[in-house]
Amino acid sequence: MENAPTGMVPQAVVLQSGELLEYILETTVYPGESPFLKELRNITSTHPFYFMGGSPHASQLMALLLKLTNAKKTIEIGVFTGYTLLLTAQSIPEDGKITAIDIDRKAYDVGLPIIQKAGVEHKINFIESPAIPVLDKLLEDRANEGSYDFAFVDADKGNYLNYHERLMKLVKVGGLIVYDNTLWGGTVALPEEDVPQYKKPGRLAMIEFNKRIAADTLVVQSLVPMGDGNTVCIRLR
Repeated sequence: MENAPTGMVPQAVVLQSGELLEYILETTVYPGESPFLKELRNITSTHPFYFMGGSPHASQLMALLLKLTNAKKTIEIGVFTGYTLLLTAQSIPEDGKITAIDIDRKAYDVGLPIIQKAGVEHKINFIESPAIPVLDKLLEDRANEGSYDFAFVDADKGNYLNYHERLMKLVKVGGLIVYDNTLWGGTVALPEEDVPQYKKPGRLAMIEFNKRIAADTLVVQSLVPMGDGNTVCIRLR
């Protein structure tokens, strides 16, 4: 793959063909990827947990959604090295703001020099913390209710429903919430006995989350089969 970082193999989950995924990346994703995103992707590929980085083709969809909704004030739960954070910062207006929450400052610091070089650090308020206390603190101020245009979640799967409960108060009616990894490596569709032990907790969390979101009358949702699965929700009321 011409533009893929050395040693980084595309993760085909729904697209069960590396060749087809490579075609999508080379044809429609990499040509529009900013030099800063490409540099951050390359650096992330050298991290021991590189597979936690944002999927470039799923991130492309997120950039489209940010532009489509004219998002200006956003929340990101789970930052890692910052690929989707940088993409968001490049997609929102110059005076846009992102509340970015992660428990690992060291991972964020890997991508921070590139974020600074891209000239978008001023849009980011990075908070090193578990997300739930931060969200609860935001909700103590009634002015924050319904004030966010967009939220992206790529963090501990067992808390997805807890995040959803809080984000449905923080994100405005008509705003978007995107959840990553909702297909959990395709294991949500496998019999439990065929799932590796290390995948089982996340699989159970995603099965329950997907079931609950599908029944949630407060949102319109779609589980998009890109990357590792992205559930896109629009808050209705």
